[in-house]
Amino acid sequence: MKIRLLAGILVLGLSAVGCGGATVDTSTTSSAPAAGSSASAEPAGTVKIAINPWVGYEASAHVVAYLLRNELGYNVELPEIKEQLSWEGFETGDVDVIIENWGHPDLKEQFIEQKKVAVEAGSTGNKGVIGWYIPKWMADEHPDITDSKNLNKYADLFKTSESGDKGQLLFGDPSYVSNEEALIKNLKLNYKVVVGGSEAALIKSAQQAQAQKKPLLFYFWDPHWLFSQTELIRVNLPPYTEGCDADPKKVACDYPEMDLDKIVSKKFADTGGKAYELVKNFNWTNEDQNAVADDMTNKGMSGEEAAKKWVEANTAKWQAWIPK
Repeated sequence: MKIRLLAGILVLGLSAVGCGGATVDTSTTSSAPAAGSSASAEPAGTVKIAINPWVGYEASAHVVAYLLRNELGYNVELPEIKEQLSWEGFETGDVDVIIENWGHPDLKEQFIEQKKVAVEAGSTGNKGVIGWYIPKWMADEHPDITDSKNLNKYADLFKTSESGDKGQLLFGDPSYVSNEEALIKNLKLNYKVVVGGSEAALIKSAQQAQAQKKPLLFYFWDPHWLFSQTELIRVNLPPYTEGCDADPKKVACDYPEMDLDKIVSKKFADTGGKAYELVKNFNWTNEDQNAVADDMTNKGMSGEEAAKKWVEANTAKWQAWIPK
């Protein structure tokens, strides 16, 4: 779920970055190397991978965690932390790795350039796109609705009890990267952002909108498994051009396609050894991520089970990530 972002990427009180806060939620899932794995019995160390609140991120984190445990012999902790707080965790020692970062040039400036407590660790291989979507039936019935210039014409269709006399634009987790308030204001759209609260709320609303022919305009992102199961059409906002989103208050353009990357603590980069090398080498496709996320969401698998399934089916791919 979930730039300065959403996140995603994804941020906010619906500002353009992750939500603020004074503390880090350090509730964690901790796993030791599996019995019978190729890893040594003595743990090589502990790696803390933040879990941000969207399933694609979780898919990446669980695959990396599985390999750290079972191939390299590390303990892994997976604290559930929202985006901006994850960056703060680099300073406190609560986070070693953000496995999927959606842009956030402001946070890179703060934590990489100024405080020097974090470093970039390369691309994940995933291409991230945030946008506004509607169910396909709406585009079939109203072909011009996919042009944002025509959205006011259809605002009444999207009214809800939460949006009052304006059309509703459904948002997800408040920590996601977001330009929505600025876009509505600067494009003079008669709409109101309504926070659904989670990725799950967005998914359920999208599925119902297509199945029951309910009008819905909502914020969403790719990569995501939902696109393989529900027909959704992206609304065309004014095209993104370099720098059009430089001032969060003046944004009047679409989101750019992002090359999602990994961020790690400077300490982890300096002392993480093979664990850091594995994180740095991790690189897969949107299809890879969607397969694991689909198993976690729709096939009843735990993150570890879905990761194990993917690892067993893609040996050649992940073996290239393992440090020599």
